[in-house]
Amino acid sequence: MKIGPIDSKPVAPVQGAERKAAAGSAPPRGAGAADPEPSAQVALSPAASLLVKVADDPAFDAAKVERIAAAIREGKYQVNAEAIADKLIVNAEELLGRKIR
Repeated sequence: MKIGPIDSKPVAPVQGAERKAAAGSAPPRGAGAADPEPSAQVALSPAASLLVKVADDPAFDAAKVERIAAAIREGKYQVNAEAIADKLIVNAEELLGRKIR
């Protein structure tokens, strides 16, 4: 895929006085009366904000999650396929706007 023309002109390196001027143009780190404010700002998306709220939700039962994880690791967890199928059907009916059973 071609994005655009390729400029094949060589770039000349900075030499002598130009290099010193370029190096002296920015103040060294820590110089000045006060350090500048950080320029990076972080803003969470609505989905990320919701995840933060869910993580703090008292309805989340970490002990239950650990019990299920331990059962899976030990090979003792049993899936109730009928319950999953019923919930999938109800969810599909809700998405399609049909009357729930």
